[in-house]
Amino acid sequence: MLKKRIIPCLDIKEGTTVKGINFEGLRNAGNPIELSKKYENEGADELIFLDITATIEERKTFVELVKDIARELSIPFTVGGGISTVEDVRKLLEAGADKISINSSAVKNPQLISDLAKEFGSQCIVVAIDTKFIDGLDWVHIKGGREKTDLKTLDWAKKVEKLGAGEILLTSMDGDGTKKGFDIRITKLISENVNIPVIASGGAGNIEDFEIVFNETKATGALAASIFHFGEVEIQDLKSELKSKKIAIR
Repeated sequence: MLKKRIIPCLDIKEGTTVKGINFEGLRNAGNPIELSKKYENEGADELIFLDITATIEERKTFVELVKDIARELSIPFTVGGGISTVEDVRKLLEAGADKISINSSAVKNPQLISDLAKEFGSQCIVVAIDTKFIDGLDWVHIKGGREKTDLKTLDWAKKVEKLGAGEILLTSMDGDGTKKGFDIRITKLISENVNIPVIASGGAGNIEDFEIVFNETKATGALAASIFHFGEVEIQDLKSELKSKKIAIR
């Protein structure tokens, strides 16, 4: 069985880490390089960096930031945001990223998943799925959660696995930033119906939330942002508590 991973997420806007609630209302959370070094020292298993305003102008800046991060970190890290071509991925991997995450571009062009998996290997291709529960169904959203698609979340999760994704980053938009706990229902549904690792994201508020998501779903990773950024949960305390509860943590 895969050991569980604790993964801080840093949303990057104009070179700064930011955090919001339900994908809105962003506030400054600090310098991404300083934060990433802090998380590595505290025992984070991986990090995820998302360029949330990924325009053409910002792209070059982000690649330079990835190079700076790679020089400072020894733990694996994933980068995402605005990635839409094989060449985008090549630049980020060459800059030092271990994995890349795609979302809107995968929905618009599913063949991109297969192309990237073929070129770089499934192990470094993460498909991020932003999901929202509307009228009794789970729907995939794109463009930073601003646009609802006609894709049902479970159908899309199964499809990205077939296309060659090596991992799914599943974010509950209903839970994002609320600190009311991970969305156990959707995380359980997706993680039990695919055979690739699923990272639970959206809603972490305390240590118990991680215990619940690992005990009640097949998620192999749990991601959080604000509770780490603002010192509400310390990673070493979290891992120590999970180990004491007999949860296999890296």
